Amino acid sequence: MVDPDGLVTQSSLVVDRYFESRGWFVMLSVSAMLFMCIWLAFSRYGSIRLGADNDRPEFSTPSWIAMLFAAGMGVGLLFWAVAEPLTHFAFAQEIMPPPIAAQQSLLATNFHWGIHAWGIYGATALAIAYFTFRRGAPMLVSGPIETLFPDETWAKIVGWLSDFMAIVAIAIGVGGSIAMGVFQVADGVDIMMGGEQASGTLIAIVFAIMVAAYLPPLMVDLGAGMARLSNTAMIIAIALVLYTVILGPTEFLLNSVVNSFGDYVFAAIPRGFQTLTFFGDDLGAWFQDWTLTYMVWWIAWGPFVGVFIARISKGRTIREFVLGVLIGPTVFSVIWFGAFGGIGLFDALRGSGDLLALTGTNVERVTFALLERLPLPTLTTAATIVAAFLFIVTSVVSAAFVLGTFSTGGDPNPSPRIRIIWGVLLGVLGAAMILAGSIDAIKKLIAIGALPFVFVCVLLCVCLIRGLRQEVTNADR
Repeated sequence: MVDPDGLVTQSSLVVDRYFESRGWFVMLSVSAMLFMCIWLAFSRYGSIRLGADNDRPEFSTPSWIAMLFAAGMGVGLLFWAVAEPLTHFAFAQEIMPPPIAAQQSLLATNFHWGIHAWGIYGATALAIAYFTFRRGAPMLVSGPIETLFPDETWAKIVGWLSDFMAIVAIAIGVGGSIAMGVFQVADGVDIMMGGEQASGTLIAIVFAIMVAAYLPPLMVDLGAGMARLSNTAMIIAIALVLYTVILGPTEFLLNSVVNSFGDYVFAAIPRGFQTLTFFGDDLGAWFQDWTLTYMVWWIAWGPFVGVFIARISKGRTIREFVLGVLIGPTVFSVIWFGAFGGIGLFDALRGSGDLLALTGTNVERVTFALLERLPLPTLTTAATIVAAFLFIVTSVVSAAFVLGTFSTGGDPNPSPRIRIIWGVLLGVLGAAMILAGSIDAIKKLIAIGALPFVFVCVLLCVCLIRGLRQEVTNADR
């Protein structure tokens, strides 16, 4: 908060250097986590339950998927719904024909938000859930490590560092999401008031209201309240997709969804191994600024979403867990970007191109500009603001619970005092991100918090496989 420009400059230097030298490791690690999840689902380990053999899930499958989706993606989908495909299109059309550029822009967006992101979440959550509910470890990132190596000094040191790095990654990642949500909600409110650009005063007011909204839920139990908030946010999001498809260029959008889904299914796995080494500096810079940044962004959220998903997944089998985590949110993301991104590309290819131009000047406003082109813009803008608000509240509340768990040695229900402290700290970090002043700066700050945690994620995967092998070996004796 004292020197946001200096922090952004130094973070950019570190992140860019890391991406140049270790980008291959990030992509390889992410793909390995995804493959591990898929292999576990269809192996003999898939029938192992996350808990005792007689445990059953606490939440229904729709509520479970809504909760993990709200925690894992949330406001980012609303923020980038139109802006990201159009940003990729603006870059791609300079080096390829516009129709191919449009196709590739949706493919890139779906890759960034699809099954690889949920592979990171799934792998982290599986390791924590298995060792917590099956082996009695504390609900910490260090739990799997210290359970497998109980008498090793190095395990205690690595475990403590892992928990510390998880706290840093979670706090910075959620702080960035708070800032992103505040920017979007403020722009939505400004549009409803007839303004052209959200003022600093309006941003401050929205930020204060958001903090005031998420602090009271931190004083009550996590369960039912989170389910209701997440379900409400998801219902609004689904309604917005249906509204957009029905009242927009329906035939174009349905074709866009089907086409992008097919492209993604056949390109997702190979894309996870592409580092664009043999292309020019411009494409290399795009790869670092988008693909690598997204992958470490999901890794930054990995410990938070992992612990949260683990907490709400007790009683599910590994197979049920993996299929639900990987398939449900990915399918919804493809439909989401096919609909909203499809309208943006329709405008760029066959319309005025105003949305494309706006993406280059005010990325926070693009989703609302799209809604203004459809009937009932005031209603849909208000619905988007409410959904963004709910997604941020659910993310911060669940993050404060997770951070409270980490900072109290694994207590799954930390005291309200601890949760409130973390809520205030997350608000301070969100304010610092807002002062950074741009989405690109926020992305760099989130990346700097996540870089060390890449190695922790790999270690958790190794611990999970070893723990499962031990259990099956003992059962076979």
